Amino acid sequence: MELRQLEYFVAVAEERNFTRAAERVHISQSGVSSQIRRLEHELGAELFDRSARTVTLTVAGEAALAHARAALASAGAVARAVDEVTGLVRGRLTVGMVVGCTVTPLFDALAAFHEAHPGVEVLLQEGNSDRLADGVRGGTVDLALIGVAGTTPEGLDALTLISEGLVAAVPPGHALADRKSLSLGELTAHPIICMPPGTGLRAVLDQACAAQDLRPTIALEAGASDAIADLAARGLGVAVLSTSMATPYADRLAPLPLHDVDVPAILSLVWRPTHNPAVRTFLSHARRAFGRPPLS
Repeated sequence: MELRQLEYFVAVAEERNFTRAAERVHISQSGVSSQIRRLEHELGAELFDRSARTVTLTVAGEAALAHARAALASAGAVARAVDEVTGLVRGRLTVGMVVGCTVTPLFDALAAFHEAHPGVEVLLQEGNSDRLADGVRGGTVDLALIGVAGTTPEGLDALTLISEGLVAAVPPGHALADRKSLSLGELTAHPIICMPPGTGLRAVLDQACAAQDLRPTIALEAGASDAIADLAARGLGVAVLSTSMATPYADRLAPLPLHDVDVPAILSLVWRPTHNPAVRTFLSHARRAFGRPPLS
């Protein structure tokens, strides 16, 4: 059994697709499939059910996943322990970010880190917030920029970058366009265009609706704010975004704060509470890029 086989196994389990997993680990799909088959042969059990379009874990795969993640995390800890002694920052840093991310300070931090530490391989993964948080917990992602509802995920350290309310956004001529703000009940009387489940903004909307026993009509879902705004501008529904996300579209969409939604939409960098020198060094660059004071 090889560590790379466990890495490929975890990638397929999290991506639920051999093609996406191959892209993530930067080898061919046939290479991933071959190594997974070798691992299954060695273990004497199939790890994946391949009968449907979406790959799912078998019972044996479910049992193996946590141990595979732990083995990969332990292997990484060996290198980090040596780095702690030698004072070096090397190896690989895997950074996650929400789909459709346009938060340029994150890119500034990545560039500064790469320039200062060219020997570190930097990998960037997109995904929804729930999946990225799971990746950080499991050790397959070192740190991630995610959206959450109200509080940051349990068991992870976090640097909160944005905390703000939800707004509805409608084009000129819409029945709500002359309003200054809305209640959640008034919003849910109209078809809604929003982020998909697993994202921070959707979690805020779902929690708020559940608290008021409201059942919104989700007309369309999109993972990028540009797509949500474009769809709303064409009259296909009311966009639900955060305050800062709605600002760039003020020329074609009127933002209407939701005055009875108290749970904020939070954008945070999250990481495991470990002493990974690469993560610690990247966070120093991130704090500068986002205008946060350095750690004492």
